[in-house]
Amino acid sequence: MGMAASQARFLGLTARKTNVEYEGQQINQQRTSLSNQSANYYNDLLGMTVPVPPSVDSYTKTVYTFEDGALTNQITAMIAQADGTYTVSYLSKWQDDYVPVAASTSIINVQGGQYYVGSDLLRELGTEDPSIENDDERAARVLEEQAWMQQLQDKYGTNEWYIRYVTNTSTGEEVPYFYKKADIENNSDKTDENGNILSNINCYTIGSDTKVREVKAVENCMVERDSSGRFISISIPNDDGTGTYSTYTLTTTTTTDQDAYNDAMNEYEHEKYLYDQAIDQINAKIEIIQAQDKNLELRLKQLDTEQDAIQTEMDAVQKVIEKNTESTFKTFG
Repeated sequence: MGMAASQARFLGLTARKTNVEYEGQQINQQRTSLSNQSANYYNDLLGMTVPVPPSVDSYTKTVYTFEDGALTNQITAMIAQADGTYTVSYLSKWQDDYVPVAASTSIINVQGGQYYVGSDLLRELGTEDPSIENDDERAARVLEEQAWMQQLQDKYGTNEWYIRYVTNTSTGEEVPYFYKKADIENNSDKTDENGNILSNINCYTIGSDTKVREVKAVENCMVERDSSGRFISISIPNDDGTGTYSTYTLTTTTTTDQDAYNDAMNEYEHEKYLYDQAIDQINAKIEIIQAQDKNLELRLKQLDTEQDAIQTEMDAVQKVIEKNTESTFKTFG
């Protein structure tokens, strides 16, 4: 190889080496950028709050109750005072066996401007019942119905009702059934071909219902504890001004607000779903970065191999150039 050809070859190899080095620098910069992205994703993972399932204990409480005749009393607050007494609030519950309650709905039939359930004609509540012949009995029925009218007004907000009676086949007692006047008359124009109102009408009767009364902040109550610190009895001042107390045994139970716990568990499941989804998305991005970095690493190894080959060839050409130079100086020496 002549002097000029060797030098041209050497320059070409030098240019190739420079290009390889430049490409290697670009790859290293890309790998650094990918490494920074990956670090950011890992920081995002470390910064995420892991959802924690709710504990049943957080929705479970100890409930103290005591009986007072027909009353069942549940303590809602018990605040200790400096003098050793307690201020107590409680809910007093009892069963009222003679109050308006909801019954099954009825199909109301409209005929000639009057309303029927089956063959029973509905009569306005509180008016005289023409089927009762005795004047005293008829008047007594009106008074009784007026009392029911007041109960219905107090509970359902209206004193305009229709009524019918159904005989209890077991006891022979006549059981009253009530229908809101507005419910019937507001739907009386919506009937089928037989005159039946298309919407079933709500029905009410006299039955049993739980009543609740809240007793607030009864002062100067005294309590007794067992060896474990649990309350076992309570003494409440009588309200007759005598300064005496009534003492009741406390029953201890634990109750769980299952609805609240279920709501909290549903919220946890939703948060866990979002958390797992975010984790999967970040891991997918990290996997893409790792794949890109692997490709760049392979390319960098190829460039290293290519650079070694170029350097070996440059060393060989350099020797040829040196040999040609030495030969030239000898010729002209």
